[in-house]
Amino acid sequence: MTAVLPPSATTTGPRSVRLLTRFEDGERLHALLWRAGPGWRMISSAVLGGGIGERDWVLNAQVAHGYRRTDPDRHLAELAAGAGATGPGVGLMTAADVSRPGRARDGGAEAVVTAGISVRGWAATPAEGTAQPGTINIVAVLPVALTDAALVNAVATATEAKVQALLDAGHDCSGTPTDAVCVASRTPAPGTPLHPFAGPRSPWGARLARAVHRAVGEAVATG
Repeated sequence: MTAVLPPSATTTGPRSVRLLTRFEDGERLHALLWRAGPGWRMISSAVLGGGIGERDWVLNAQVAHGYRRTDPDRHLAELAAGAGATGPGVGLMTAADVSRPGRARDGGAEAVVTAGISVRGWAATPAEGTAQPGTINIVAVLPVALTDAALVNAVATATEAKVQALLDAGHDCSGTPTDAVCVASRTPAPGTPLHPFAGPRSPWGARLARAVHRAVGEAVATG
């Protein structure tokens, strides 16, 4: 049985991220909910609401170590509905405590990151195996409209910035086996030009990279 308690409100810049607490299977667990509302287009690798499309909210939910459910998309949808989120959204999952995320802003770009790095390594490795608990979840926001290609570029930029932050923190790794990312940008208005680039040397890509780099560093230090 899942119970969502009244949330406490925190903010990241002009966006409202709410910290939710629930009791599930005898454990006290947290989640972060951003009610973006209409007018946002997101790209994500998330199990719920992944891909590219218009999304109204983002949920980053902590689950217990040893999580065994085989329907994480349904589970996340249930948690979002229990918190009052409606419409299409993005659902991320992690075994890490999300109650103290890393946050950063840079010239209008924003990032909120949660990090569990107990299981980490390099992406290219000869070893194969099942993913273990430990996840870096990145949620980044750009207040401009991007092309589809630029959204993909933004994911690459955020990932590069994550790896840079891990190396700067002294961790010899590129991430964890279950890292996920979500980048939100504005839905294009009629007649509004779309930004075609989000690489680290483009104006918005550079801001995104700096925000993600600082937020990952903070999340790793406090996680």
